[in-house]
Amino acid sequence: MSSAHPSVHASLSQAPHAPLRGMARLLPGMLLSASIGAVAFGLQILETSLFGHPWVEGLVIAILMGAGLRLFWTPSSVWTPGIQFSAKTLLEVAVALLGATVSGAAVMALGPVLLLSIVGVVVLAIVGGYALGRAFGLPPAMALLVACGNAICGNSAIAAVAPVIEAEGEDVAAAIGFTAVLGILVVLLVPVVGALMGFDATRVGVLAGLTVYAVPQVLAAAAPAGLLAVQTGAIVKLVRVLMLGPVCLVLGLMRSGKVEGAKRPRLHHMAPWFIIVFLILMGLRSAGLIPEVVLPPLQAGVTALTLIAMAGLGLMVDPRAVVRAGPRVAAVAALSALLIGALALATIVLILPA
Repeated sequence: MSSAHPSVHASLSQAPHAPLRGMARLLPGMLLSASIGAVAFGLQILETSLFGHPWVEGLVIAILMGAGLRLFWTPSSVWTPGIQFSAKTLLEVAVALLGATVSGAAVMALGPVLLLSIVGVVVLAIVGGYALGRAFGLPPAMALLVACGNAICGNSAIAAVAPVIEAEGEDVAAAIGFTAVLGILVVLLVPVVGALMGFDATRVGVLAGLTVYAVPQVLAAAAPAGLLAVQTGAIVKLVRVLMLGPVCLVLGLMRSGKVEGAKRPRLHHMAPWFIIVFLILMGLRSAGLIPEVVLPPLQAGVTALTLIAMAGLGLMVDPRAVVRAGPRVAAVAALSALLIGALALATIVLILPA
């Protein structure tokens, strides 16, 4: 009786172990990224207990901790696979799942004029921010990251846009770092500007929703004006977040057009899988097909995955390169923030006159 060649037996015996070996290669870097993310989350909790809300989000702390560690230590091949997996794949999963937490029900209550105005502010802020970046000599990817971060939702927008345009990790880290600092300043300025302009609670809420980056920071910025300001700010902010999917779709289509030439772009070139899943889940949530009971654990999962991803992203970045990019990026981020602030004030004066 004939027998199979020994190499065949060897390959068959090794096949079931291949996935296990792949997971084993990822574990060290993933555990390191998860540990940094856990510490960052703990520091955010400490901030909340001391000040009532976090001034610096755990996402920012995670990427700063990762980059700080990288300043003194360069990961070897033992750590690199898991770090890269955390920074890219886990981040894509988090962005995809984020769609299930967004519902279109409360959005329509704002009315068509204000809704269109919010969309217009986001579009003009992206175009204007990108133009500022290019005028200051920033590379196209960096200029686009800063513009989208300021126009849409800070860290989340930068993280979602980065894989679509294939931005470098150093560009992502620099954009997140500078927009994070500006985000804190905007939170402090919104109540002051609202008071100086004589805005009521609704207008303060619109101002916060249009200018502040993160949802918790929107609530903190609007809180001095009362509950109505907080509720309005949250809904306006939600509309900005909803722009993330369409913006990524357009950017993916534009990039595909440059790469493919005259060919018809394929769906996975127009939009990465995680953006498609984001839009599908958002549609299911809006149709009431996602039970409310799953949303809290889902939101917690998204937060955890994003924290791990930001830590991994920080570990992939050489902080010295970020510092070298500093002055121009800082100037563009500040001017982009001023631009969206001016657009927000113009919208309030024209659409919601006293």
